[in-house]
Amino acid sequence: MAVSTFRRGLKLSGRKHATEGKPVELIPAPRQVTIPINQHFGAPNKPLVSIGDKVIRGQKIADAAAPGPMTVPVHASISGIVKKIEPRTQSNNTDGLCIIIEASQEESSAEQEILLPPLDISTCTREEALARIREAGILGMGGAGFPSHIKLSPPSDKPIDLIIADGAECEPYLTTDEAAMTEKPHMLIKGLAIVMKITGVGKAIIGMEDNKKNLIPMIEREIRVADMSGSISIGLCKTLYPQGGEKMLITALTGREVPSGGLPMDAGCIVQNVGTLIAIAEAFVLGKPLIDRDLTVSGGACKTPKNIRAPIGTLLKDAPVEFMDIDTDKLAKIIFGGPMMGSAVPSLEIPIQKNTSGIILMTKKETIAELEGPCIRCSRCIRNCACRLSPVIMSNSIETGDLDYAVKAGLMDCIECGSCTYVCPARIKLVQRFRTGKQKIKMRQAATLAKGVKNV
Repeated sequence: MAVSTFRRGLKLSGRKHATEGKPVELIPAPRQVTIPINQHFGAPNKPLVSIGDKVIRGQKIADAAAPGPMTVPVHASISGIVKKIEPRTQSNNTDGLCIIIEASQEESSAEQEILLPPLDISTCTREEALARIREAGILGMGGAGFPSHIKLSPPSDKPIDLIIADGAECEPYLTTDEAAMTEKPHMLIKGLAIVMKITGVGKAIIGMEDNKKNLIPMIEREIRVADMSGSISIGLCKTLYPQGGEKMLITALTGREVPSGGLPMDAGCIVQNVGTLIAIAEAFVLGKPLIDRDLTVSGGACKTPKNIRAPIGTLLKDAPVEFMDIDTDKLAKIIFGGPMMGSAVPSLEIPIQKNTSGIILMTKKETIAELEGPCIRCSRCIRNCACRLSPVIMSNSIETGDLDYAVKAGLMDCIECGSCTYVCPARIKLVQRFRTGKQKIKMRQAATLAKGVKNV
């Protein structure tokens, strides 16, 4: 099988050996979960329960007051009593409203579960299928948190001819997508079939890096026995960071390029993470909302690295030591997500969310020096940018307050992969500056819009 790729990128040490090939282990039932009510990219939700209410696993506990197109609900991940509804720190290092559920003493959360009725994709309408995906609370599990039912509803002027299942998993340490494809290849194919039916697209490709080529026979077997219309194939890509980025994967598999300021739909593609596709299949076949999350826990300060399945809202600190042994003396940094694109958090008091792909417990030896130096104009950031941008120009423009020039230099096309920060010999925190710049632009746009409304 031919191996494709994209231009530039980084050859990183995978550091996946600690969990590679390991099965997903179910974390012991937590006595308490802290569930953020806003885990999606869109309008805010509101609690549907009150303090003291009894809830059952799978019950909807938060949704938008007037459900809009960019909203998805949140469900209880354990059965118990609502103890608190208050702001807590989340993995993006901001405080957000959370519902704290304490498991009931008299019953196990595994004994009760509210499920949706199974839905047959061959007989339901497209609207019913999209409503099921939203009602199940499914969003992009690769990290962005974009509502899946919106991604599967492209405008009529954006014809789609290809669905791509993103199984590249290019981030170091992370192996949860590999574990999902190993353990649930039938649900992956089922999820792809559902998405193809909804969108009316007859072709799909499962993209993965060549460090996972051992999975090809079992996935091809599931494709052969699947009862579906359309064509599903496997596209093998070079192990190169950030191969798992939507834009990079589209280019590697198709040769197409997402235009500046555009989305995958502008290249005729819809890209879904393999975990998201499996969640979609479970929502139809089992009627299960997105209430559990598979993730990798690894790093030098983790004595028992493994792939785990945890209820949404679980705090890693609550896992029993015999299940998850953490060397707190060596722990220097905690990353939610992968080490390249993830967020450093202050403690283990951070809840696992729908888009938490991993928790990396790093020693001081694994971290990169924090002290910044002056830019030496080496151009390494430019040579290694997979999006072919000019990070140094973007950074200088943001520092001088010239946001318009930063945008012209490609700021809004930056996928925040962290490659530029990784190769910078001065250790300049380029990605953090780009995130700050984007936030300033959004605030400026919001202020302009508010002023326009006021003048009207």
